[in-house]
Amino acid sequence: MIGGPQIILIIIVVLLLFGGRKIPELMRGLGSGIKEFKKATKDDDDDNKE
Repeated sequence: MIGGPQIILIIIVVLLLFGGRKIPELMRGLGSGIKEFKKATKDDDDDNKE
């Protein structure tokens, strides 16, 4: 399983690769992608119920 040290290492690698300025933009994109996915699955569930 992934523990605390592995998560810290992953965060450090991401910061080195993308830099501090790109991280908020990436997180915004990830958040909007998750939001769209949830909306699509909810719409699909609503269609199946009808």
